[in-house]
Amino acid sequence: MHKQEWIQHRIFSKDALLKQRNVWESLGKKVVFTNGCFDILHHGHLDLIAQAADMGNVLVVGLNTDASVKRLKGPDRPINTEADRLFQMASLLCVDAVCLFDEDTPKDLIELVRPHVLVKGGDYNIDTIVGADYVQAHGGRVEIIPFVQGYSTSSLIDTIKKL
Repeated sequence: MHKQEWIQHRIFSKDALLKQRNVWESLGKKVVFTNGCFDILHHGHLDLIAQAADMGNVLVVGLNTDASVKRLKGPDRPINTEADRLFQMASLLCVDAVCLFDEDTPKDLIELVRPHVLVKGGDYNIDTIVGADYVQAHGGRVEIIPFVQGYSTSSLIDTIKKL
């Protein structure tokens, strides 16, 4: 399989992800889920993704569509298109599946994936993590990964604007 094909096999529609989730479940795999815009991929994002991958056998990443990012972050975002962000995320060796979601929250995608572990970054607490109640009610756990200080997409954008 060529590298491009290998990367494309990690990008899932919601229907395909549901089928794959059922395969992982039948194999007894521990599924981990995280999500975000991942607009300008940086060290902090990569740290979160790597730590999330270590918490199970399969890492699924929910990725906001361009329209969803615009609604959440404003008219100047995203910087990178969803196609570029999908390609970047699917290229990471520790990511097993990437799926776009257009809603403002990943609630529906979390319920579709039914992860054993839901992972978010340090700017959240258990009460503000969408899907935490669902995951915990189904026997899963929620993990919050501390921020890597000095890394944020907003600060990168601000730095670039000053140049």
